[in-house]
Parts: sequence; C-alpha cells; structure tokens
Amino acid sequence: MDAILHGFGVAFEPINLLAVLLGCILGIVVGVLPGLGPITTISILIPFTYAMSPATAIILLAGVYAGVMYGGTVTSVLLRLPGEAASVVTAIDGYEMARRGRAGPALGISAIGSFVGATVALVGLTFFAPALADLALHLGPPEYATLAIFGLMLIAYLGGGSFSKAMVAAGAGLFLATVGLDPISGAVRFSGDSLQLVDGFDVVAIVLGLFGIGEVLYNLRPGSQEDGDTVTTKIGRVFPSRADLRRSRGAIGRGSVLGTLVGLVPGGGGLVSSLVSYGVERRVAKHPEEFGKGAIEGVAGPETANNASSTSAFVPLLSLGIPFNVTVSLLFSVLLVHGITPGPQLVDEHPDVFWGVIASMYIGNVVLLILSLPLIGVFVQILRLKFSVLAPLIVAVSLIGLYTIDNNTWSMWVAITFGVVGYLMRLWGFPLGPMVLAFILGEILESALRQSLILSGGSFDIFVTRPGSLTILLLVAAIICYSAVSLFRARARREGDGAVSSESSGAPENGPSASDGSAPSAGQHRLVEKK
Repeated sequence: MDAILHGFGVAFEPINLLAVLLGCILGIVVGVLPGLGPITTISILIPFTYAMSPATAIILLAGVYAGVMYGGTVTSVLLRLPGEAASVVTAIDGYEMARRGRAGPALGISAIGSFVGATVALVGLTFFAPALADLALHLGPPEYATLAIFGLMLIAYLGGGSFSKAMVAAGAGLFLATVGLDPISGAVRFSGDSLQLVDGFDVVAIVLGLFGIGEVLYNLRPGSQEDGDTVTTKIGRVFPSRADLRRSRGAIGRGSVLGTLVGLVPGGGGLVSSLVSYGVERRVAKHPEEFGKGAIEGVAGPETANNASSTSAFVPLLSLGIPFNVTVSLLFSVLLVHGITPGPQLVDEHPDVFWGVIASMYIGNVVLLILSLPLIGVFVQILRLKFSVLAPLIVAVSLIGLYTIDNNTWSMWVAITFGVVGYLMRLWGFPLGPMVLAFILGEILESALRQSLILSGGSFDIFVTRPGSLTILLLVAAIICYSAVSLFRARARREGDGAVSSESSGAPENGPSASDGSAPSAGQHRLVEKK
C-alpha cells in the first residue's frame, strides 16, 4: 500500500496529471481518425518525450495507448471503418446497431465495458507485476534466452496472414539487431564503411519509419481512402438501458478475464483478445443467430477484452523487461531512450516510474470514462478531417521530432528508408510487428544466449538442466507440435472435402449401381479408387 500510495503521489503531480489528460484526449482523437493508430501515434511522439522525465513520458504515452482503444470504437460503430485494428470485431455488430438507430447504446456500452475491463486488468497489474518481478530476479541468462525464443516464435505465429511471411519479417528484425558492435567481444559487424552503423540502428528511427511514415504512404495509395456509409446523423441516447446492461454484464465479466489473460501472452494484442471474446460470446449466447445483426453482447465483450489486454500487456514489460506486444515495445524503447532498462530491477531502482505509471493508469481510466460518454458527439465531428490533409503534417512532425533527439540527419534518412520498406511490406502482405519485436528481442536473445554458453563452457546442456529454461523449451515444443498437427488435420480435411465433391459431381444421374447386378463403368472404377 505504501508503494501504490507513493505512485498516486507521483501521478497527482500537476505535470503528470496534465500528461494523463493530454494523452487520453489525443488518444481518443487518434482513435477516431481512420488510418492512424496507437503504433503510429506513439512512434511519432517518442522524439518529443525526450525532454520529459521518464515517468511523465510513459504516463503520456500510456494515456494515448488507452485513449486509442476507446476512440477506435467510434468509427467502427458509425462508419464500419475501424479506427485501429482491435476495433475490427466491434464493427460487426456495432455498425448494425447504429443502422437500427442504436448507435448511442453501442458507444455507451463499449465505454462502460472498456472501463471495467481496464480496471480489472489494472488490479492484476498492481498485484502480479511486483510478484513477477521478484520471481524474475531468480532467473538467469538461460531463462531469458528461452523466454526470448518463446516470444519470437509466438509473435511470428500470431503475426497474421501468412506464417512464412511473418517468419521472414522476424528474421529480418533479428538480422538488423546484429548490425553494429558485438555485445560480448565488441567487434564491429555488418557496418561496411559507415561510421554511423557502428552503433547499430536506432530503434526509434526504425519504428517511426515503419509505422509512421510507412503507414502514411500506405494510406495515401490510390483506392485506400474509401468513403463509408456514415450513420452520424443522430446518435441518440448514449447511456445504455437497464435491459442492455443486463444483457451485457456477462459479456463484460468474461471479456475482462479473457482480455487480461490474453494480454500476458506474447503477440496477444487487442485484436486477438477481441476475436477470442467474440467467439466465446457467440458460443455461450442464448440466441447466437442475433450475432452479426446487432447483438449488444458482440460489442460489449470484444471492447472489454481489448482494453483489458492492452493494460495487462504492461505486466511482462515492467516486470520482465520483455515486450510481448508491438505497442508495448515502443514504450520499451522510450524507457531505453531515457536510460532506464525495464526489468526486475525497475521496481527497486525506479519506483516512481513503476508505481507512477500504474497509478496514472487508474486516473486515466476514469478520465476516459468521463470524456467518452458526454463528448462522443464532439469527437464524431473529427471524422470530417481528411487523411490527405493530415499526412504531410504527420511526416513533417515525425522527422522534426526525430532530428531533435541527437541533431543528426542520419536518423531522418534511416526513418525515411524504413518508411519505404514499411510501405512495401504492407503492400506485399508482410506484417510489420514481428520485424520490430524481433529487432528488440534480438539483442536480449543474443546477449542471454552467449552469456549462457560462456557459463556452461560452450555446452547447450545448460538449457535443459535448469528447470525454468527446460519448462519454456517444452512449452515451445508443444506449441510447434500443436501447430503441425492442426496444419496436417486441416490439409487432410480439405483433401477429404475435395474427394467427396469429385464423387458427387462425377456420379451418373441414372447409371447402373452395384445393387442391380450390372458391371460398373470405368468412371465408377475411378471413383471407387479415389474414395
């Protein structure tokens, strides 16, 4: 209690209260604007947090992160155009509710569910993060190496779309992490004749290029800005009725627990938790046929889950120092910019950052609820802004902010280069998340792996003789086996369906059968063989 009270003392400082308020408002505005999201916004703001204290910087960006989760619901419900990825599922039933004149209750229940989900996850963060940090103090390089491998594997697996493309993106991120000085011997690697590359790539420049400039270029391509069928003429009463609250309370409760748990899994961001919650609600519903046609449970559950997961994702960041989520990896880079290494020592060495951030998230959660319900009509007017007007401003602000970090144009050229790379990756279907996370986790993996081999005299037995690392490796092996079996079953099912369809299409309508004693035809012979 003394620690959390100290955290509230930090959070109630005027500058930090202002950071919470600005972060929440900016997050909601960004969430409302299609084409922008938490990753793009945080990557743009990172250079401007350099002059702030570490606690204020993280408090501001955490407020933005939470605000985007709230704001992304507005365009999902009113335009069927998600403001960010986690709101994709909300658009299914939220837009149908809006078409029926129930946009207000849809937005209201999403705000209430988001508040409850984030609060439940915050309670878990308050109690579990310090305990996990104490446990992490007993972990050594073998455990961190296997944990990094576990994170990389699941991140690539959950990258979305093609698994092979996610693996290629993760491999590229691992290679980029090796550019520069060797962390053990100090040898220079893959830098060519460039003195700028001796220190390796700056994570801020890479992130800002891929998710800031690259996202702008991708959203400016021909045909990307499609006009939705807006239903913003009348929102109506925002606060849900008693019947709506009664129908939604189970979904909100389940979404809070599911989102909190999914947020602790590597790669388990808002989109994954929303999908899981929607599937669960559809399965337990008394009237599953209403889903897709405006079921309020289809809005309450996913919205609760994605806000809970975005909050619980801070647990592994603050306690283990390992980001399991793309947006949280940006906050990881902010702490590094301020000379703070997230991990088990963060609670003892920087208690104002650790507890100040947690306390500010409680305050920000209340601020977001207060802003969301009465000011929804105001935020809807932001939809009139065109992305083509915002795009040049975003690029200019990004490059100026990046230049202010070290007054060096090299970082600006790196950001522009990775902006083009990010645009091409999006165009060709390669996910950006695995690349950034692999870049950040690559340094952790290399250092921990080589330290482990030094401790064991070059023997890999150290990874199977220690209980912690062996448990993680067995978990990795189990996931790989499960994925392989699932792939094999899916392929066998497709082949079986193809055989059945061939049999049904190739059989003669009035031909002889085996039962009438006549000889089967050659076509029937082939069907029997295939079957």
